[in-house]
Amino acid sequence: MLLYVADCPNLALARERVREAATKVGLVVRVEERLVSDSAEAAELGFTGSPTILIDGTDPFATVDAKSSVACRLYATGEGVQGAPSVNDLVRVLRR
Repeated sequence: MLLYVADCPNLALARERVREAATKVGLVVRVEERLVSDSAEAAELGFTGSPTILIDGTDPFATVDAKSSVACRLYATGEGVQGAPSVNDLVRVLRR
């Protein structure tokens, strides 16, 4: 599932990378998307910023000290800080 806030500038990038990673590992996935509107919903979903990618209900990129937040989220990748996990990082978590 792809969780996001309204007008998220990185939603399309995250969507594209999830699909590319799934293709690389030979998975056919249906990516559901859900708009997160407020802090109560963010807390309920474990949403730590937009976009958040949940795989089987879990955020594989969450940090231990992450708090729920209706805000943008950045990811550390091998190519620097970006608005979505890298395809390689997504491939790694999909193979688990």
